[in-house]
Amino acid sequence: MAISSFDKNFSNLVNAGFPYMYIQSYEEDRVVQAISRVLNNHELVRTPRELYVWSETDGFITDGKRVRETRQPVEAIEFAANAEKSGVYIFKDFHIYFGAERNTHPDHVVIRRLRDALPILKATRKSIVFLSPRLAIPADMEKEISVVDFPLPTEEELKGLLDELVSGLNPAAVRVTPEEKRELTRSALGLTMQEAENAFSRAIVAQRGLTKEAVAVIHEEKNQVVRKTGVLEFVHSNLNIDDIGGLENLKNWLRKRNNSWNERAKAYGLPAPKGVLITGVPGCGKSLTAKAMSAIWNLPLLKLDMGRIFGGIVGSSEENIRKAIQTAEAIAPSILWVDEIEKGFAGTKSDGDSGTAARVFGTFLTWMQDKTAPVFVIATSNDISSLPPELLRKGRFDEIFFVDLPTLKEREKIFQLHLSKRIKNSEIAHEITLDRETLHELACASDGFSGAEIEQAVISALYEAFFAERGLRKEDVLKSIRESVALSVTQREQILALREWASKRAVLATARDDREEMDGAAKVTQGGRIIDYDL
Repeated sequence: MAISSFDKNFSNLVNAGFPYMYIQSYEEDRVVQAISRVLNNHELVRTPRELYVWSETDGFITDGKRVRETRQPVEAIEFAANAEKSGVYIFKDFHIYFGAERNTHPDHVVIRRLRDALPILKATRKSIVFLSPRLAIPADMEKEISVVDFPLPTEEELKGLLDELVSGLNPAAVRVTPEEKRELTRSALGLTMQEAENAFSRAIVAQRGLTKEAVAVIHEEKNQVVRKTGVLEFVHSNLNIDDIGGLENLKNWLRKRNNSWNERAKAYGLPAPKGVLITGVPGCGKSLTAKAMSAIWNLPLLKLDMGRIFGGIVGSSEENIRKAIQTAEAIAPSILWVDEIEKGFAGTKSDGDSGTAARVFGTFLTWMQDKTAPVFVIATSNDISSLPPELLRKGRFDEIFFVDLPTLKEREKIFQLHLSKRIKNSEIAHEITLDRETLHELACASDGFSGAEIEQAVISALYEAFFAERGLRKEDVLKSIRESVALSVTQREQILALREWASKRAVLATARDDREEMDGAAKVTQGGRIIDYDL
């Protein structure tokens, strides 16, 4: 088996005599097996070392045999410190003594004993590894403990698992081509071995064999992973690119980057796109675009809730953002949607929260700059002026798009979209026709309306027709438009300021053809830079 990055990193720490290491993982057996493999590789670890595993329930075990029944953490530390031979000691679930549970503090006796044992461990070149599903390092031990990343199963490991599961099946029950089998293996990337085994086993039972339909079961298992984080939401959307009225420049940009995650793009030398920031007038299609992206690229869409990030006990916000990032990378390639990003990062310069927002922002910023996993970030914002300038510089996002009020042509498309969708699904004989003349008249009457306001005007007109017990008429929509006060009127100053900001820093989301017909409040000549991503 090839030497992994974990093998190299862990062996270097052991050879250097690091006394304390911390591995965060749910996969205890895989971690123990990996450490055992490293210690038994004499090319990696020069001095032979025994491996001991301690837990509160079993005490110390080595080579499958119990060698010490001590179940007290202080006694376990003393055993490791006073042992004659050099060794690596895995301590399970030590996060409990480090104060990871709510409303608890680190066990000061345990911390004191660890600090007392430090010079002994260094002198005898022993290492203690804290293995836990949660990362919790007390402030008193921050300088002494090194965090070691333990990766999720590789494609090769998952392939071995799948081969093992299907080895006992009747060959006729394995109804997949070699390429489909590779696709199944790749789709399970991001799951633990136990989660992957559960997904593969469920698929085999449900299909009475192995078929390409197993991918759906694996995606369902990934959905479970996302839901368990508590800070991410798996967004299921039936929207597609045609459900967005206008914004053709932005849509073309997204189309050109489709399939940029696959092996063909990698062989071409293309890096995976980092992300896009979409700002503009509220109700003009920013969130709609994010929801439609999942269908455009056929990738899972995860929504990051910043309100859940900044919640809970002290220190949990930093852990929450790390957990969200790890989950997004675990199920990559994926799309991470940060809605109204300004609400999460607007106050990073304030000291009112003891610097929590600044630390969370720093973690997110560093990840965006250095990330190698194919996670595309789509951030939406209504008030971009409140965002820190570090977030907006080149290298964080591939492009910044400005979504202005829809032009005359775009309003025609939006009316056609909403009216045709509701008329098509109706059992009533509506009196309105969707010819170009009608759509043009409605679009002219709704100058300055956002896409959301146009949709609401159509819905209000339907209520009017429903109350009158007849089909929808053009006059109902026109009346609804006349009775509405558009956002372009109530927030005129804010929209002008937003356009002024975008004129030098963002690219127009509206296509050149749609910009040819501009009118009144919907003019976008000062809305953003003129760059066209024509297909």
